[in-house]
Amino acid sequence: MCDTNHSQNIKSKKDGSCNTEDHKKWNRRSFLQAMGLVGGGSMMLANTPLSVSRPSPLSLALSEVENDNILVIVRLQGGNDGFNTIIPVYDYDTYANARPLIKIPPSEFITLNEDFAMPKPMNKLERVWGDGQMKVVHGVGYDDSSLSHFRGSDIYANTNLVEDDRTGFMGRYFNEIYPDFFFNPPASPPSIQIGSIGNLIFRGPQNDFSFAVSSPQRLTQIIENETFYNLNGLANCTYDDKVRFLREATNTTFNYAEVISAAFERSSEYTGGTYLDDSLGRQFRIISRLIRGGLGTKVYLVTLGGFDTHNNQIQRHQTLLNSFSEGLSTFYDDLTAAGWDDKVLTMTTSEFGRRFKENGSLGTDHGTAAPTMFFGSPLNGNGFVGEHPDMSSLTRGGNVIETTDFRQVYATVMKEWLCIDEGTVGKVLLEGSPLESLDLGFNCSGTSSSGLPTDGESLTHIPTYSDNQTFITIISPQTTHIDVELFNAVGQKVATLSNDMLMERAELIINVKEAANTKLSTGPYIYRIKTNSGNFSKSIIIS
Repeated sequence: MCDTNHSQNIKSKKDGSCNTEDHKKWNRRSFLQAMGLVGGGSMMLANTPLSVSRPSPLSLALSEVENDNILVIVRLQGGNDGFNTIIPVYDYDTYANARPLIKIPPSEFITLNEDFAMPKPMNKLERVWGDGQMKVVHGVGYDDSSLSHFRGSDIYANTNLVEDDRTGFMGRYFNEIYPDFFFNPPASPPSIQIGSIGNLIFRGPQNDFSFAVSSPQRLTQIIENETFYNLNGLANCTYDDKVRFLREATNTTFNYAEVISAAFERSSEYTGGTYLDDSLGRQFRIISRLIRGGLGTKVYLVTLGGFDTHNNQIQRHQTLLNSFSEGLSTFYDDLTAAGWDDKVLTMTTSEFGRRFKENGSLGTDHGTAAPTMFFGSPLNGNGFVGEHPDMSSLTRGGNVIETTDFRQVYATVMKEWLCIDEGTVGKVLLEGSPLESLDLGFNCSGTSSSGLPTDGESLTHIPTYSDNQTFITIISPQTTHIDVELFNAVGQKVATLSNDMLMERAELIINVKEAANTKLSTGPYIYRIKTNSGNFSKSIIIS
């Protein structure tokens, strides 16, 4: 429970006492890891590990969106080779000359139109294309693409091309407009990851609020017995603060596990076909049952790994594409039979594409741009979006130049499918001006925007940091009663910072540590401002 430098500071717990000075500074994420807990709340469902986000800013905001639209993100982990996925038939000679040993021959084509084809292992998607439920966005990427798996994955999650930002674009967005998710969790988990954990997309500015239980069997017992960890009798000290945090977070996941299991049991197995008994097939099978069981989750992230094809690419890549094709087509057959297909949009993502020219090991090295594929009846027809990269104009590293900014893809999905207002989307994606939507066949015209609470023009509140102190500056356009409360990371109220009248246009500056009138541990907090015109919240850090 403690590191070797400070173990002597912890008193015996036999007498119920504890040292209030022990471990003044402790990292909750490190603590969770030490206890066998890692990023992504997890349970076993249908013999597949399933990660549940504790209510993140993304989760809460998506749960408030006034439509039933669901987004499924399929992560092709490792860097998918777009040229052998969507074959550029229109300039086949250039393609074949760059890949003499790993090219897809015309005899192996599934023709999409006169310019592009798919390889035969993707044959199950031929009908999806023919039914008008597949579109491809060409050349998705960004300038000066990172060729690192880790950095590339982070950039696609956080959209920050300049700094190593440890937040995700969706988590960052919802942390701004609905940061009080700690103490106001939704009834069901609006975001779920299956097959991989720890992706930055759902991470807010201060913390990753998801974790994995190391023993799924123990979690199953708790679901069945409806028992939770006891929070009574914990003292006001660092040791018990750790225990309290751990139990609160774990109880939250237990609640979600119960809800997830109930949704799973409300639906039945798909009888119109058979999912492949592989990783992706099991993931699709689970989320189909959760969707059909009315779980209410807005975003799912599933993962198919193995796309880092530096050698022996042909067999490896085609096996992966076959798994993807089988899983995706069965998933939509399943949804269609249950009448859910018009509510579910699926898109692919990968940390980068592959180099245009093959290497000396019958494979391809890390590259730049790659196509993003979309699936579902909301697309209202098949087709291609954007311009295919020029295969005759390569960078010095032998890569094609992207033709579609990946942030434009995200912006389109957020604005036109999840129905989030344009100004907020631009801010979240770190763009000063709004990004133009791609024509993917769906839009939010006539659909109300998210209706999420925003500060608007009614109040200005800005946290600032100086000389190891945290300040909150508040300005109201009108005279109002103001109540400022401070909450810790598990949603417990720790202090009232202000309870007074604020005159019109007057500036109120609160020194958080002084106003709290109690000892505050180092770490993330949330303040909530209550006024006559509404409530406002934001995350802060106490150092």
